[in-house]
Amino acid sequence: MAKYGKKILYLAAAILLSLPVVSCHSTSRNTHTYRPYSERRNRGGSSHDDGSSTTTSQEKKKPIPQSAHGLVSDEWARLDIKLGRHDNKKLYKELKKWLGTPYVYAAHTRGEGTDCSGMVMEVYQEVYGIKVHRNSAKMLEENCRVIDLDDLKEGDLVFFCTSGDGRVSHVGIYLKEGKFVHASSSRGVCVDDIHQNYYATHFHAAGRVTTRH
Repeated sequence: MAKYGKKILYLAAAILLSLPVVSCHSTSRNTHTYRPYSERRNRGGSSHDDGSSTTTSQEKKKPIPQSAHGLVSDEWARLDIKLGRHDNKKLYKELKKWLGTPYVYAAHTRGEGTDCSGMVMEVYQEVYGIKVHRNSAKMLEENCRVIDLDDLKEGDLVFFCTSGDGRVSHVGIYLKEGKFVHASSSRGVCVDDIHQNYYATHFHAAGRVTTRH
């Protein structure tokens, strides 16, 4: 019996050694929830305010619909869209003048160079006669009241956390149909869709300007 017992043990050990080794790893899924950035999981990778990020090979395989100007139609990209009687034509006219302005950190001159908060500051002064902070985080903290995404209206501000540390670092001006204008660090002032994966992931809050500083 002892002889048979040893054979069984040897056979069991051989079977165990022949089994493949399986590694366990956690996977993260892309999400389009709009909870504050600080409440969401750190997805890893470096990110920038222009929508570029370091992604995994799995994420790169996911198709993102594109056109000549990304997720927006040519008409939206040029703001050559049909406006209704309730649209703020002065806002669209002013923003159209800013389109294509190169990104220049700490600048705020239309046609020459601007960063995101500089563009917002100048547009708000020109269109609404309201002076807002030069810093995107300060804009949200001191110039706005937070609103729900469903309440977004033309002229409201949308804030993003793009630096990976949970702090507000980017701002744009909402228009309608999910589109907003902002100063991208790689493309300059342009129109993007808030539902694009990058902006949905890094979205922090929507704000309606209510105060002056």
